[in-house]
Amino acid sequence: MFSVHLREIPRTISFRTALMSLALFSCSFLALFGYLYWQTAGYLMAEVDTALYRQIDSRSAQPDDLRLAEIRKHAEQDIDGRVPHGLYDAQGKLIAGEISEMPAFKGYDKPNEFFWEKTRRKDRPIRFMMHRLDNGQTLMVAQDIHDIREFDELLVNAMVSGGALLLLVGLLGAVGLGYSARRRLDVLTRAIERIVKGDLNERLPTRGNRDDIDRIATVVNQMLDELERLMSEVKGVCDDIAHDLRTPLTRLLAGLERARRRHLREEEYALAIDNAIEDAQGLLSTFRALLRISEIEASARRSSFAEIDLNRIAADAAEFFEPLAEERGIELTLSRSPAPCLIFGDAQLLFDATCNLLDNAIKFSPDHSRVQVLVLDTPGHSGLCVVDNGPGIPEAEREAVFRRLYRSESSRHTAGNGLGLSMVAAVARLHDMSLEVRDAQPGCRIELIVGA
Repeated sequence: MFSVHLREIPRTISFRTALMSLALFSCSFLALFGYLYWQTAGYLMAEVDTALYRQIDSRSAQPDDLRLAEIRKHAEQDIDGRVPHGLYDAQGKLIAGEISEMPAFKGYDKPNEFFWEKTRRKDRPIRFMMHRLDNGQTLMVAQDIHDIREFDELLVNAMVSGGALLLLVGLLGAVGLGYSARRRLDVLTRAIERIVKGDLNERLPTRGNRDDIDRIATVVNQMLDELERLMSEVKGVCDDIAHDLRTPLTRLLAGLERARRRHLREEEYALAIDNAIEDAQGLLSTFRALLRISEIEASARRSSFAEIDLNRIAADAAEFFEPLAEERGIELTLSRSPAPCLIFGDAQLLFDATCNLLDNAIKFSPDHSRVQVLVLDTPGHSGLCVVDNGPGIPEAEREAVFRRLYRSESSRHTAGNGLGLSMVAAVARLHDMSLEVRDAQPGCRIELIVGA
């Protein structure tokens, strides 16, 4: 498997990115070193040329006899030939100095170079200048630049060695990064393959360092969480449909079969048909509610989002349910926020959600009790809250009540289809609101909150 990884490493983004970075760094390194080499070598040569010009000026200003004596004395003292001087006649023959033959040169008073062949020594690079004297003689001043050439060679060798080491380390680093990235992608690939095979509980592993792969894995895991939730809801809906819709369908079929078997009067047939129609309409109402929830969850209503005031939503819902509350002697109170409580959302959907909460609150509250509608507006949080004095929702069922068609055993004989709170949950998800169920002691408190 390791060899397979090595063959696949050059195709990884990490390896290619590392190579690109290495190439850019190498180009920068070469440019910087070239500049330093050029500046250093140029500076050293400029210093040599400056010294040669000074010596030319000094020697040419001397009287002829003194100049000749000084050059002969300098030749005796400069045993190693580090700074050779020479004086030549008009025919180029040596008068005094260390270099017997006048070297070829391109012009007077210009820097020139040649290799001086010395006895028992290697050729030495010499930088020199020739100056034409007033008496027709030619003055040569020179300097051995062997040390400068060695320094230049040392710089070049350092550049080559450093560049080679840089390339080697960079290439090894690129291979290491590519191999590490490949191993990590293999782990993600195996996790995805398990998910594809049906293990929806599997999640992509993350390291917690918030790099690019971690961010993608986090988003994919969130998508898988939502997918698992939706599939769980679909399974729950199927189970609940099989359980809860079986009773009205059985009652509908039984009533029709009884009417067909018996010899009933016309009024009895009409009553049987009315009962069947009522049961069928109840089923249609359930399916319409399911379709509406699906529409909300598909975010098909975001186009109608606008800035709305939750005070207005709460007031309209309370006014709508006030007759029903009065009929049962329930005190329905509304508590507004002092200032407009503005959020961005769908007014109709939030009104429907509030109505569903009020419908449940009134339905499960005893007669002559109290139901409250509150508009919450605190720093960082805004929302709606409905509080009743009913039996409340057990803590173990506070998540299950938002499933479609879920009916607790204590509420199975109460009118309804188990979709009201499911619709509220769908509206909350569409608006990125949190939906919380609390104990009102006695009763239930349900909050729809949107964070800042």
